Amino acid sequence: MTPARAHPAGQWRRDIPIGLSTAAVWPQPAATAFQMAAELGYDGVEVMVWADPVSQDLNALEKLSAAHNVPILAIHSPCLLITQRVWSPDPEVRLRRSVAAAGALGAETVVVHPPFRWQRRYAETFSALVAELEEVSGIAVAVENMFPLRPLGRKRQVRLSGFRPSPDPTDVGYRNYTLDTSHTSAAHVDALELAKRMGPGLRHVHLADGTGAPVDEHLVPGRGDQPCARLCEELVANQFTGSVVLEVSTRKARTREERLADLAEALLFARLHLGR
Repeated sequence: MTPARAHPAGQWRRDIPIGLSTAAVWPQPAATAFQMAAELGYDGVEVMVWADPVSQDLNALEKLSAAHNVPILAIHSPCLLITQRVWSPDPEVRLRRSVAAAGALGAETVVVHPPFRWQRRYAETFSALVAELEEVSGIAVAVENMFPLRPLGRKRQVRLSGFRPSPDPTDVGYRNYTLDTSHTSAAHVDALELAKRMGPGLRHVHLADGTGAPVDEHLVPGRGDQPCARLCEELVANQFTGSVVLEVSTRKARTREERLADLAEALLFARLHLGR
């Protein structure tokens, strides 16, 4: 449990846990994320379930968490294009397994994307499925904001949404949300305004930066134009009770030391602006 501590005004508050996504060490495996999270002092990890066999193996994840004394804060359901057959080709089965995994591993949150446009049956039942899983499990199924495709070399107005009915989950309305600031950059959406629309349903944050390019950049916070610092400060002011996870890209790191340096910088940024 994250301890409470005193404000200058004498009020007590719970520190916001700062986690590391296992996706942040790609192409290294999930085990590396646990090692680096422990070495740098992160409060936990978010497990991205994908091709890495360890990310799909609950026993292996439980052993990594215990060995490094790093709790699992969230499970990211396998809903990327490259994970459409991880666990099952059926997206409903994948989401159900993700919630079961979160329960088994002590995670409080499951991150899931809105349905793809071609997943018609899944899209029709998605809202009811999310509500059912939350009611039965007590785990927050936090639907993440995505972004429309903007083909390279095309005018900015050209937008193609791959999600049904929208990349913005607040267009539908859910009990819990994940706010991703790399996705707001790619979507040209105001992250602070989106956080306000999510309101008390904002449960989980993927903190990363972007420059407005039509791709998912996941830069270290502070290296782009997203209001990452302001968002963190507002989370504290609004007594946010969820977790902030650094989902940054270190795929260009040439050495372990370079990857550690990027992840240390990201953690320092989050700690500074979350008052840690």
